[in-house]
Amino acid sequence: MSIALLYAFNSAATEPNTFKQRLLTNATAYIPPQCYTQTTDEHGQLHNPCYSCHTASLSPNKINDDELQLTYAFPLSAEDNPWHNLFQDRQAQVAAISDDAILTYIRQSNYFDSNGNIIPAARLNQVPIEWDYDENGRWDGFIPDAQFQFDNEGFDRTPDNQFTGWRSFAYYPFLGTFWPTNGSTDDVLIRLPDSFRRDVNGNFDLTVYKVNLAIVEALITTRDIPIEPVDEAALGGIDLDHDGQIGRAELIKYDWAPRDNRYMWYVGQALIEQRTGRLHLAARLYPEGTEFLHTVRYIDVNEQGENQLAARMKEVRYARKQYWMTYADLDLQTAAEIKEQHDFPDRIRTIHGNLEAGVSNDQGWVYAAMIEDAEGQLRPQNYEELVFCIGCHSGIGAITDGSFAFPRKLPATTAWQRGWYHWDQRGLTGIPDRARQDGQLEYTFYLQTNGAGDEFRSNDEIKTRFFDANHQLNPAQLEQLRTDISVLLAASPERAMTLNKAYQVIVREQSFISGRDATVTPLTTVHRSIDAATLTGIKDPVVGY
Repeated sequence: MSIALLYAFNSAATEPNTFKQRLLTNATAYIPPQCYTQTTDEHGQLHNPCYSCHTASLSPNKINDDELQLTYAFPLSAEDNPWHNLFQDRQAQVAAISDDAILTYIRQSNYFDSNGNIIPAARLNQVPIEWDYDENGRWDGFIPDAQFQFDNEGFDRTPDNQFTGWRSFAYYPFLGTFWPTNGSTDDVLIRLPDSFRRDVNGNFDLTVYKVNLAIVEALITTRDIPIEPVDEAALGGIDLDHDGQIGRAELIKYDWAPRDNRYMWYVGQALIEQRTGRLHLAARLYPEGTEFLHTVRYIDVNEQGENQLAARMKEVRYARKQYWMTYADLDLQTAAEIKEQHDFPDRIRTIHGNLEAGVSNDQGWVYAAMIEDAEGQLRPQNYEELVFCIGCHSGIGAITDGSFAFPRKLPATTAWQRGWYHWDQRGLTGIPDRARQDGQLEYTFYLQTNGAGDEFRSNDEIKTRFFDANHQLNPAQLEQLRTDISVLLAASPERAMTLNKAYQVIVREQSFISGRDATVTPLTTVHRSIDAATLTGIKDPVVGY
């Protein structure tokens, strides 16, 4: 590794202006707390919560880390679980917060002020010295600019009805972590670079942008994507449906096999950029300049008892693809990582970056984020808090070019508005269970394989609702889940308020480096310490897709 990483154990509080320091109290902050979950339950039954992340990968992701379903395989320094918040008893603190108080808190926006201005943007535009990493008097990182005003095609609009470039999409929430019943609501927006939004003459063209987004969707999902009828000649003469003619297309045909001389092309100005080599295209890779915005929020509950996005945001997470890596580049990097892990199993991974520039996953992406301060306003995450992001956005088999949500976008063939909408426009109710590649239903399979509804295997509400006294799944509940995932993913109003309160306690403590999971009682399903060579007991890896 080319850059030495500084570690500080119990010394951060004594250092001046530690907020800007690249210090780690937890040297393996990139290993998430879920990885410490016990695979054997209190009845001696074996379960596999690991497969959702650690699985055989799809090219060009060559991690193929399904062996981590079989053994914990931690570096030596990670054997003692550093996520101490999992073992805190917060019952008294949670009980001291009333339902009215927590509802008032989560329904007050910390993103918009009363005039509709973006609060964190204003704070960053007048950057405090303790946030200014390079001390040049300005914030050079990402500044939140989404307005969260979506039209009937999911496009974000400014107060004067202009396009911000962000587009919201609906997706199947990833297994466990981002189900409301496990602590948070969330949403994800995508934005492609300016050239993807302009025609060949350089003028903004919404049709060009929609077609380019559909092309990216086809490439990431490796599926054909239906679109509104378009004139291929007007978009640069690209045969989008691969019917051998330049005419009217109603489909983006996924047909990319360069070795067989089968190619795909962007349209508009992005086509010009691609032909000159300034932009690239490949299956399961996003083009340079792609951005994602991910807000993590508290759980609000409407009058019908349904979960919905809270106005208050826990985090605003941002990702941008800074540079292109070819398949060969990715192969070489993966091979080097595998060799280093084999030769030096206890060596700690180095994460490059800082709170202002963000941190790199070394695969072209940079990640930055804001999180609540003790008063509930959004502040930049420090280096250690950002390192936490990298463990999931690189180095595991489940991701597609660093991402989770967009590959799980609701199908353009069947979803409302082709899947381009925000959860505020329509929620999770009525979305059917997702089919895996083997034909089994994904959320049902997760319950069967994990024996629980979260990675910590600690969600008692799901256990009570979906499992009987003999730990067998309830057929009636599974039948409802088949056509409506909200029966599994949603929290009861009582649980939602409890989780909101538990997280607010962590906010007041500012103890994020010890864990961000909203727990009330100490978890008994998680190892406090585990030998690195310990086997999970699982014999046969499970494919996660």
